[in-house]
Amino acid sequence: MLAILTVCLGLFGLVVGSFLNLCIDRLPLGKSIVRPGSHCDGCNQSLKAVDLVPVFSYIWLRGRCRYCNARIPLRSPIVEFATAAIFAFLAWHYGLSRELAFAVIYAGIFIVIFGIDLEQQLILNILVFPAMVLAFAFSFFWGGFTEFWPKTGPGFVLSALMGGAVGFVLMLLPYLLTRGRGMGYGDVKLAAFIGLMSGFPLVIVALLVGIVAGGLIAIFLLLSGLVKSRKSAIPYGPFLAVGAMVALIWGDRIFHWWWGMGAR
Repeated sequence: MLAILTVCLGLFGLVVGSFLNLCIDRLPLGKSIVRPGSHCDGCNQSLKAVDLVPVFSYIWLRGRCRYCNARIPLRSPIVEFATAAIFAFLAWHYGLSRELAFAVIYAGIFIVIFGIDLEQQLILNILVFPAMVLAFAFSFFWGGFTEFWPKTGPGFVLSALMGGAVGFVLMLLPYLLTRGRGMGYGDVKLAAFIGLMSGFPLVIVALLVGIVAGGLIAIFLLLSGLVKSRKSAIPYGPFLAVGAMVALIWGDRIFHWWWGMGAR
């Protein structure tokens, strides 16, 4: 049963990944994600179903539009495959449960945030604010760190609100100190959403994982010469999104380990 669920959700992830690509393309431009239908940006030709098979169409068409030969961004199959892999893993991790449904929705949101911030260095209000409302609504049904808060119910609602406040403040302080040069205000709002999603104290795990991952990647880019200066802009949103998903899945184990290390 678990194997079937994992495969089915992985296949579903391929389809969702195609939609997430559309969101990544259109939302920064303020375009509707409903109309018009999928089309080539090069020739404006409407795409047929055979052109939209996730991953496989890209391979079959060798990464180019069937009609005008314009290059299709490599990001398209990467997002589709990554979404499928993440959804399949979540199915294997949670099984058929309410937790799986919430985790899949969060994963989809973070994939879009990751893609847009990586390409455009933008964290859009149209994504973050509805996500905050959604996370608060979800907090009535699921979440929390069981050692400190009940897994469901009003106890975690308090945890979610504390997490949102802590996430907001922890990212607001460096934003104010650096006057927005080190990170954008979008990162602050994203941290508030992550806090509402993960609750307190797991928001600390999420932010630490994101900040450490971002710092390590930045050091690697500087040492490798791929980034020429420490003043070069490196978006933080993708790393915070990764940290949030890590906290969502393994946050309680990480916090137990961290808490145990401090108690020694």
